[in-house]
Amino acid sequence: MECPWNSLCERYKMYAPLVLRIVVGIVFAVHGYQKFTTGITGISGFFGNIGIPFPTIMAAIVIFVELVGGIALILGLGVRYFGLLLAITMAVAVLKVHFANGLTGQGGYEFALTLFAASLSLALSGAGPLSLDDMLCGKKKKR
Repeated sequence: MECPWNSLCERYKMYAPLVLRIVVGIVFAVHGYQKFTTGITGISGFFGNIGIPFPTIMAAIVIFVELVGGIALILGLGVRYFGLLLAITMAVAVLKVHFANGLTGQGGYEFALTLFAASLSLALSGAGPLSLDDMLCGKKKKR
């Protein structure tokens, strides 16, 4: 006898990217907004202290990618591109900021690693249905 949960999951699996991109988008948008309100000076000072080259330029890029990328994920716009940019951002965060603190505990890399994996997953899967990407580009594919 087949589990009814399997058929329900099969029917709605196409919405998995929707759930992931909204939650991940909210997290990135909030973090990007926090960095934006903190100001580029504080972020670039931190980046300079940990050895990131061109800290002011990189701080501006990270703020943009997190804030605008988070909003784009929520809307489902440019998900493959922003997913990749956010994955790169999180890979650098894991390696340059959190890795020395271990996987768990204060300052550990578990959260940044999870955001890396989620962002990479969205870059690979795309926005899915109920997205601006699907509305703008999906009809072209169906022809």
